[in-house]
Amino acid sequence: MDTLTYAIAKLSREIGHLEEAAKDQFDFKELTLTQMNYLETINHLGNPNLTELAAELHLTKPTVKVTIDKLVEKDFLCRVKSDADRRSAHLHLTVKGKLINHMHDFAHKQMAEMIMQKLSEDEVSQLQRILEKVFNRS
Repeated sequence: MDTLTYAIAKLSREIGHLEEAAKDQFDFKELTLTQMNYLETINHLGNPNLTELAAELHLTKPTVKVTIDKLVEKDFLCRVKSDADRRSAHLHLTVKGKLINHMHDFAHKQMAEMIMQKLSEDEVSQLQRILEKVFNRS
């Protein structure tokens, strides 16, 4: 168990270093990794409303709203009123938000490339199956 815990901690640190390096490279130092993960999740969900985002992140709406307000203030997100329900708004990435999300994806691709350089095709396939099994939320 200790070996697995250490390996996971090491992987987490390495991903954090790649994300921080990408932030520096693209000059987005004012964003936290949490904020970057919000942008990634919003992009993945395709312009969710606050309720949908909170459910996906397993957080309360008030908690999510605080971070969303900061991202809107920093011009990474905008709120667009729903056509179906004018009381509701959907979250859209701005051009700046799309750029930071692209940068975040770049860091993840670097990690995938690093893994693929050290593993065989069979090992990569096996790792993908294992990760899908571990992170499947159904």
